[in-house]
Amino acid sequence: MQQVLAVSDLLVQRGKKTILNRISWQVHRGESWVILGANGSGKTSLLSALTGYLTPSEGEIHLLGETFGETDWRDLRTYVGIVSSSILQRMPNDETPLKTVISGKYAMIDYWGKIKAPDVDEARRILREVEAEHLEDRPWLHLSQGERQRVLIGRALMAKPKVLILDEPCSGLDPVAREHFLRLVERLASRSHGPTIIFVTHHVEEIRPIFTHVLLLANGEITAQGPIKTVLTSAKLTEAFGHPIRLSRSNNQYRLTV
Repeated sequence: MQQVLAVSDLLVQRGKKTILNRISWQVHRGESWVILGANGSGKTSLLSALTGYLTPSEGEIHLLGETFGETDWRDLRTYVGIVSSSILQRMPNDETPLKTVISGKYAMIDYWGKIKAPDVDEARRILREVEAEHLEDRPWLHLSQGERQRVLIGRALMAKPKVLILDEPCSGLDPVAREHFLRLVERLASRSHGPTIIFVTHHVEEIRPIFTHVLLLANGEITAQGPIKTVLTSAKLTEAFGHPIRLSRSNNQYRLTV
């Protein structure tokens, strides 16, 4: 099975503080991963390291056969699409979804270049794919949170990424918007030639049957990783969250009771 991402003995320290402690993890083609952990568990730091914004103290990161530090990470991370609140907050209020999606091809926020007809056609196709074609000309300021998340997924897809990271994408969504958004994620994850999806959350309710594997983090360390059926248990969640937890499942949806 083709290896998409590999993290080996990753250590991130700043001063006397250890942020990530000896993380080792592999993602292969055909897998869809959930990174699950409480606030402060190291999820955001791990993503920052994977995308080249946080330099490891020790260890190695391999993406698509290339190694961090030996390849220009600015070029390599164009193969990694990411949807996160940090990007959402930087979008210009007057920018339209069509332009936002086009900007993803060039990894540029507030794209100022000349817009090409083929890019417009591809952006419109992607907006249809993420069910946001009706928003094409609506200014960013007037989009709902759920609509913005869909557009940002479209922006990430415009660059044809090999890996798509969704960093707590349901934050701020109401229950109906969250359900519609998760159905979109399920469709993307089920595509045979789509990107490998890594979904970051601290809510087990957002984990859908399409996901195959889970990585549990606590205090900058991995407490468990592997297939969801063996890792997502009450005992392992209790260890990861540091509090007694009971996990149940009904109608293919998980529930957590503290």
